[in-house]
Amino acid sequence: MSGIPVLIAGGGPVGLALALALERHGVEAMLVERNETTTRHPKMDITNGRSMELFRQLGVIDDLRAQAVPTDHDYSVIWCTRMEEWELARFDYPSVDQARKTLREENDGTMALEPGMRVSQVLLEPVLKKVLDDRCDHIDVQFGWGLESFTQDEDGVTAQLKSTATGEVKTVRADYLAGCDGAGSVTRRSLGIELSDLAPPNPETAAGVAAKGAPPVPKRRLYMIHFRSPEIERIERFGRAWHLQSPLGWSVIAQDDIDTWTIHMPVRPDEDPSTFDPEAKLFEALGCEIDCEILVANPWNPRLSLADSYGEGRVWMAGDSVHQVIPTGGYGMNTGIGDAVALGWALAGMLQGWGGAKLLEAYELERRHVGYRNREASHRHANLRADIRMSYDPVVHEDSAEGSAAREALGNKIQTLGNLENEAWGIEWGYRYDDSPIVCHEPEEATPPYSWEEYVPTSRPGGRVPNLFLDDGEPLFDKLGRGFSLIRFDDTSCDNLVAAARRAGLPLQIVDICNDKAAGLFKRKLVLVRPDHHCAWRGDADAANGEAAEQIIDTIRGAK
Repeated sequence: MSGIPVLIAGGGPVGLALALALERHGVEAMLVERNETTTRHPKMDITNGRSMELFRQLGVIDDLRAQAVPTDHDYSVIWCTRMEEWELARFDYPSVDQARKTLREENDGTMALEPGMRVSQVLLEPVLKKVLDDRCDHIDVQFGWGLESFTQDEDGVTAQLKSTATGEVKTVRADYLAGCDGAGSVTRRSLGIELSDLAPPNPETAAGVAAKGAPPVPKRRLYMIHFRSPEIERIERFGRAWHLQSPLGWSVIAQDDIDTWTIHMPVRPDEDPSTFDPEAKLFEALGCEIDCEILVANPWNPRLSLADSYGEGRVWMAGDSVHQVIPTGGYGMNTGIGDAVALGWALAGMLQGWGGAKLLEAYELERRHVGYRNREASHRHANLRADIRMSYDPVVHEDSAEGSAAREALGNKIQTLGNLENEAWGIEWGYRYDDSPIVCHEPEEATPPYSWEEYVPTSRPGGRVPNLFLDDGEPLFDKLGRGFSLIRFDDTSCDNLVAAARRAGLPLQIVDICNDKAAGLFKRKLVLVRPDHHCAWRGDADAANGEAAEQIIDTIRGAK
């Protein structure tokens, strides 16, 4: 039996990101994944700006960009009747290069430091695994080994691991177990934690079509086809489309802007997807035949689930093991990356001795709030698509005056409804931890706006602090330390806070910033920032004395 600080169950993007976060904090861990290779299924196609900020912090952003859609590609979300018929509406978005230019020119703190990235999970996972294999000294990665069972006690976790290839079972002892083992999580089931579900909207049922105000029908089925085709000019006849969507209910996702796409389509109640010919279903949806190679095809059931708890004792979870959403908005993996970074610094605090008893409890409260909020947003976006689907009339396919009028009306409706699922900056990087027990809150100050649509720059405790490019051209986030950072905007003394942090063993770095724009946005002379870019405390002067400083430090490390 071997002893390790952290055992990570699951080698998907969340488990891999958690391993990178632990490496950053100097914590040793073993990562096990029952599959012998990274995924071959195209589960994800957008890494949002907040996740890219975190990947930048973890030191892998250049590796990821090298595998993503080229940075000079702009792209659109386009609605059409069928692939070779009529365009209905479109939403155009800038390339990464254009977005970076806007970031620097506007430099107002409202945007993420990094633009989002279009890349399939098929490509993302191998990049993260290779970094762990080649550049990380603290992480032991073992694919082909799965978590079978575990028991925990006050001092740690005893886990049984099974080899996928041979059936061999081995036992490991860890201080903590991190369950990043997906929707069917062995970790969650073993803890007896239930999932609470919202019912996905289902316009494919008669009841759903007949009564928009009726309760959603719980069961909905979709069919996914991952395919390769040389006919990019036909598929992109309306322009470079990241998503090509139809009121018929299907959505084609461009994976690389070269030759690979994925289509998701609804399964009617009277259909049995096990009998589908994937190529025939693809042609039926598109309304034409194309030269193609089917790579993967399978049915799947969308879920809107949230775990009742994120863990207990020595066992905590992240990613799909605790929340599952419909892909609308791309909140699945992206929410999980935030979980991974948050759990990583919390576990580091516990293992390195500076974390208090409330640190992991706060992880659950903070991240479950985000999971709940993102599930609601995903549900909203799916309902919008269902509304469009229920507005469908076959006359839109007719080359006639009636068809033209119907297309114009439907296109206007889509344009009016908008595309919030790809523009919800408040969801993506504007989330806050207003009720966290490890934040020094300011109840006397009016709470800033907290919407799905936008992020209002603020250094209010609990929120993600704004990033700005400073006078030397470097982003503020790049100046922050691996642990906590005390941003100081003038020569205000911070001796009491520094001394209290040193006594508690809290890793703290002073970051002096001389920039009027940043000082104006942050609104305080001293801002204490956590390892995840969220503000823990702020003030215009040092803590009045050692006792006051100790109270602040004990709060933010979960010891009070």
